[in-house]
Amino acid sequence: MGTDIHGFVECTDSWGDEPWSAAIDLGLLYGGRDYDAFGCLFGVRNFAGFRPLAEGRGLPEDVAPAVREEFAGWGRDAHGATWIGWAELKRVDWSEPAERVDARIHEYRRTPDGWVMTGKAAWSPRVAEVAGLNRRRDPGRLVRYEEHEWPEGTEWPDGDDLRYRVERMTRRGAVPPDGAWKPVWTVMETLAALHGDENVRLTVWFDC
Repeated sequence: MGTDIHGFVECTDSWGDEPWSAAIDLGLLYGGRDYDAFGCLFGVRNFAGFRPLAEGRGLPEDVAPAVREEFAGWGRDAHGATWIGWAELKRVDWSEPAERVDARIHEYRRTPDGWVMTGKAAWSPRVAEVAGLNRRRDPGRLVRYEEHEWPEGTEWPDGDDLRYRVERMTRRGAVPPDGAWKPVWTVMETLAALHGDENVRLTVWFDC
């Protein structure tokens, strides 16, 4: 079962004397399920090994009532509640690499335009075979990639048109500037231009 994100862009006025309000439901701006972004931003499903920007902060003490009510409606299914402000997001170094190599092996295929990444996985019998792994170390238990410490850049060719590679991601690779999060950042930037960087934040939680 996968993990999904929920939440709201919140805003208050320029003087900070009004309660925070739920400006827009995150689901209207972002409908993806991207674990690289979840890990980079919030430390959830952090297979790529990032230092999360905003992990486990909980709901803001002054969270908008509508946001608190929506969160409460998820009951015990909700977890990982946290938030991050626009001022903090503006200071992010998107070129920063993850703290370790990705726990998943990256797959590349040769195309007329060169090598293109076509996927990555935490386990593949084919990669295990090409990498020379014993598929079973203990009876009934598969050996997983993260139990090995392959150096960054380790690569295994699989014929002429396929290869597998150990890589370390950057924040920009996890959250591309023109990717699925762009509408979220655009709305936050617009509200910040009207009300101030410190008066706009993204409050989120996860289920499953």
